Amino acid sequence: MKSFVVTFARGFGTGGKVIASKLAADLGVHCYENRILTLASQMSGLDEDMFREVNEKIRTKQGTFAGLMKGLPRSRKYIARNEKFVSDDTLFKYQKQIIMNLADTESCVIVGKCADYILAGRPNVVSVYIEAPRDFCIKRTMENMGVTEEVAAATIKQTDAYRAEYYKYYTHGNYWTNPINYDMTLNSERVGIDECVELIKAYMKIKGLIK
Repeated sequence: MKSFVVTFARGFGTGGKVIASKLAADLGVHCYENRILTLASQMSGLDEDMFREVNEKIRTKQGTFAGLMKGLPRSRKYIARNEKFVSDDTLFKYQKQIIMNLADTESCVIVGKCADYILAGRPNVVSVYIEAPRDFCIKRTMENMGVTEEVAAATIKQTDAYRAEYYKYYTHGNYWTNPINYDMTLNSERVGIDECVELIKAYMKIKGLIK
C-alpha cells in the first residue's frame, strides 16, 4: 500500500473535523490539526539555523514531526466573533515545513492549514472540502457548543470569514471554497457523516492509495 495524505477543508459546523477523525481512525493513521499550530508556534521561537538543525536530525533518524507532536495539547479554542484575520508569515512558514515533512514521511490526515495548497501536485494526496447548508451547521454548532442560535450563526459567519481570508492570503489569492482546489466536495447533510467517510475511502481505492 502506498503512503498517502488526505487533506480537509471545511465550513464551520459541517462535521468536517469529525469526518476527518473518523477517516483517520478507519485507516489507522494520525489526524493532525491544531497540534501543527502548537508545534509551529514553538518552532517559530527558534532561529533559522536551529530550526534547520532540528529538521535535519529528524530526517536523518527517519523520524517525523509526529514524534514532536506527541503530548502536545489540542486547542479547543473557538474563534471569537470579533476576531479578525491577522497574517503571520513566520508561523505559516513553520506550519508549511511541518506539513511537508509529515507528507514526506508518513500516511496521515491533515485538517486545515492550507494543506491542500501546500501539497498540491503530489499524486498520493487526496484533498477534500466539506460543506453543508447553514441551518444544518447552526444546529450542529448549537449542540456541540451549547450556545443559542444567534451565537451559533455569528460564530459560523466569523469563523468561515476568518478561514476564507487565511486561505486567500497564504495561497496568494485563491478562493477557499473553489471546487477546483479539491478532489472531492461533499455536502455532509445530504451524504451523511459516516457516508462521507466511506465515499472518501472508495475514492482512495480508485486512486490505488488503499486496498
